[in-house]
Amino acid sequence: EVQLQAYGGGLVKAGGSLRLSCATSGFTFEDYHIGWYRQVSGNQRETVSCITNRDGAEHYDDSVRGRFIISRDNAKKMAYLQMNNLKPEDTAVYYCAALKRLFNTADYWGQGTQVTVSS
Repeated sequence: EVQLQAYGGGLVKAGGSLRLSCATSGFTFEDYHIGWYRQVSGNQRETVSCITNRDGAEHYDDSVRGRFIISRDNAKKMAYLQMNNLKPEDTAVYYCAALKRLFNTADYWGQGTQVTVSS
């Protein structure tokens, strides 16, 4: 059974930091790119960042570039999103997902974790 579980969210003040983790199982982790996405209730889910499977190339949305850092550990089958200098507009439910094709629809989705940034 494929499982992805994002965790590490919480409530933080503007300017603070959080580190999200994505624990995975049930698929060949190193064969998939990993993406982080976020969604505010009533809005479309948006791509925050992606990291490729083999060479670990990083891609960021302009809204988070320079503040967020994506990483992965293929041996542990884990992915991470370090979020620094958080802003109230970063408030959302954050999801991790596994993709066979970069920038395409994700193949597997995990449960989300709430991030709330207070001003």
